[in-house]
Parts: sequence; C-alpha cells; structure tokens
Amino acid sequence: MKDNVDWRLDQWRAERPDIDPAPMGVVGRIQRACRLLERELRDNFARYDLQIWEFDIASTLRRSGYPYQLTAGQLVESSMVTSGAITNRIDRLVAKELVTREVDPQNRRSVLITLTERGKELIDRVVVEHVDLEANLLSQLSDRDQEHLAGLLRELLAGLGDNSPGNPLNP
Repeated sequence: MKDNVDWRLDQWRAERPDIDPAPMGVVGRIQRACRLLERELRDNFARYDLQIWEFDIASTLRRSGYPYQLTAGQLVESSMVTSGAITNRIDRLVAKELVTREVDPQNRRSVLITLTERGKELIDRVVVEHVDLEANLLSQLSDRDQEHLAGLLRELLAGLGDNSPGNPLNP
C-alpha cells in the first residue's frame, strides 16, 4: 500500500538520486497525520461551539481535579503558549462562561482560573465523544500497533525536548 507521501518520495528519488529522502517520509507523514487528525477534532469540537484550544484549556482545568483551578502561569506552562496568548484565550472562555478569573487571595500577583459548573458539564460531555472519535480515527491500527506507535512518538518528542511539565499543581 502506498500513500501520498510515497508519491513525493518517489519524485525526489527520481530527481535527486544522490540523497535519501527517507527522513522526509517520516516527517511528512507526521505532518499530514497531524493535519488530518486536527481537521477531524476541529469538526467534532465545533459541534459544541468549541475551538481545539478552548477544549485544551478547559480540559486541563478539569483533569487538574477539584476545585478545577490553576493559576494563569500554570496554564501557560501546560499549554506552551505565551502569557499574552493565554490572557486572550481566558478572556474568551470567561465570555462563554466556561471559566472564571479571580485574583489569588494567597498571592495577589497571581490570577486563578477556575472551570465553572457549566464548563465542567460541557467538558465531561465532550470528552466522551472526543475519546470515542480518537479511538475510531486510530481503529485501522491494532491495539499493539497503537502502543508501539505511541512509544515511538514518545521517544521522538522526548528527543526533540518536549518533556512533561509535570503536575502543574506541584511545579
């Protein structure tokens, strides 16, 4: 079975037989898979009037455990965006009444972002379909192949410096 990337690699092999385009195949497939998967996720979240980043932030709060609250700095760390971007994103989530923002009474220089009850109910509903969709998107791979792929991607990401920030509640 050949895919779209094979076609491009064959062209490179014909035009530049002096180079091995194999790395382009790996990176190209990761990029294409990312785009295709992201499109499916985006379409699914749109059914709930959510953007991918909105789900990301709200689900980060939800999985942090009760009281579903993190500082803006902890959200920046977990989402890997700038503090300016997180401020804009939080503003939009506040406008949708999915989160609240308040000054931390323990540290007045810090802002606490809390998932609202409405936000919690939405994420709890969406995450079930999200997991089902992802399982369906990966269904052409056996469970063993999925575990193997996950392990290989974990190694690649770690090698690229994408290390876990750890538990944002305990930096």
